[in-house]
Amino acid sequence: MTTKMTPAERTRLYRQRGWWRGVDVDSFLHKAVAENPEREALIDPPNRSDLIGTDPVRLTFAELDTRVDSFVATLAALGLSKGDVIVTQLPNIVEGVIAFLACARFGTVLSPVPMAYRRYELGKIIAQVDPALILTVRHFHGFDHRDEIAAMLESDERSIPVLTIGSAGEDGEACFEHHDVAHASRASAEPRPIEASEIVTICWTSGTEADPKGVPRHHDHWVINGQAMIECAELRSGDAILNPFPLINIAAIGGMVMPWLMMQGKLVQHHPFDLPVFLRQLEEEAINYTVAPPAILNMLLKQDAMLENVDLSALRCLGSGSAPLTTWMVEGWQERGIPVMNVFGSNEGCSLFSTHREMPDPHLRASYFPRFGAAGITWKSAFPKTIRTRLVDPVTKQEVTEPGQIGELRIDGAMTFDGYWNAPELNRTAFDDQGYFRTGDLFEIASGDPRFYEFVGRSKEVIIRGGVNISPAELDGLVESHPKVREAACAAYPDNRLGEKICAVVALVEGETLELNELTAYLRKVGISVYKLPEKLREVDTLPRNPLGKVMRRELSGVAAS
Repeated sequence: MTTKMTPAERTRLYRQRGWWRGVDVDSFLHKAVAENPEREALIDPPNRSDLIGTDPVRLTFAELDTRVDSFVATLAALGLSKGDVIVTQLPNIVEGVIAFLACARFGTVLSPVPMAYRRYELGKIIAQVDPALILTVRHFHGFDHRDEIAAMLESDERSIPVLTIGSAGEDGEACFEHHDVAHASRASAEPRPIEASEIVTICWTSGTEADPKGVPRHHDHWVINGQAMIECAELRSGDAILNPFPLINIAAIGGMVMPWLMMQGKLVQHHPFDLPVFLRQLEEEAINYTVAPPAILNMLLKQDAMLENVDLSALRCLGSGSAPLTTWMVEGWQERGIPVMNVFGSNEGCSLFSTHREMPDPHLRASYFPRFGAAGITWKSAFPKTIRTRLVDPVTKQEVTEPGQIGELRIDGAMTFDGYWNAPELNRTAFDDQGYFRTGDLFEIASGDPRFYEFVGRSKEVIIRGGVNISPAELDGLVESHPKVREAACAAYPDNRLGEKICAVVALVEGETLELNELTAYLRKVGISVYKLPEKLREVDTLPRNPLGKVMRRELSGVAAS
């Protein structure tokens, strides 16, 4: 596998400007071990034993370094080489972070996938990256991930070693025991010279395309992401960070892991989201920064008794996003002395942060985003100088420079990726002629203050359920494959808790009837993730289509919401 995607000229220019530092991820772990070896570094969720059946651990930086070395030795013993891909399917346990750091040290590429993925999605990803190793857990929430992966590999006639985290292996399976990671020593793994422009992760995102899209990132990408988050959340050396995000994308790796590592702090893992456990961790671990969905922050403000029983004196900043924030919520937390940072981001590198430093007014912070990288606008923070943004009218293709006109947000700069993995056709349309990435998100320049953007909506037909992007195009074909369905299209309908849910709109074969539970049972057999299952079914005589025959999905929104 190629280990680089960034053009050499771009690397040279960004390093010359000081945007990229040319420093690899592993160097930060070495620095932490040298300066604070006995500082507590990485903490398992307290319910680890319920999740995977083994006891939670707490690691110092020195202990973490030893585990990373052990995993590197394991990779060497298995015959892996620099550039090989490791697919991981793990809950938020310490091994996920160890795998990331080991790949950064050894030169292998980490490709983490959500726990909810099943053989349908996993098969597509494995076909794209051709991994040399898969790392997972045996059982999670009653599902046997090891058997699912083994069956998938057998049906596809693929021979890929699978390591399972847990206690003793079952039926001779290879096992990655977290108390004794490997019997090999440091000397068994030859050092791999690492260049900071080499790919270290391939994360996955869903858009309007049916297949998962791989987003490669190299060391320089992750370091600048960590720097931006340190600045925006105003993190300090040794800070404690509570991470409820699955370690599968930019939100967790760039927003949590990298700032923790660079500030030599304490990273506390949380999974799955459980409010009582979350609040207990905030207090017991003296958390300084964490993130939570808007619905949770709204609910907590309405539960005075619950908050009064939790000591949040260490908490200095809350991050939130993936859905619009309400002014009263941002004001409410600010009155408690805890500013809420409004985050608009994507795996591809779109990063707009409405911070207390730049926008002390909670109304502004709830409703607007800074026009980072827009010509002629300066900010107190340093990292906005490393990005460029602009709005482009989706119809006229002219740049939008005045309020009152909707435009697609386009981005470029130090945090923006170089293109989707192994997708040349997609990449030809993903970027415009000036090199900006087309986000598909629609904004206006704020009429009251042109320093800010105001989010309008999405031009890409993505359903965002609980902050997770779901491709309706992928679901359309699966629903349509049901023998009773003549044609189908999926659309979003609003939900107070998750933001959006999925409705399957179907036209049935003449004389047939179909119930929602019958459709979901069929889709479960296909092997798609539970979170992609439609939660509403609506029947129509025919789907609305334009003159070219394309389904007009926006016209389905009224049907879906009914």
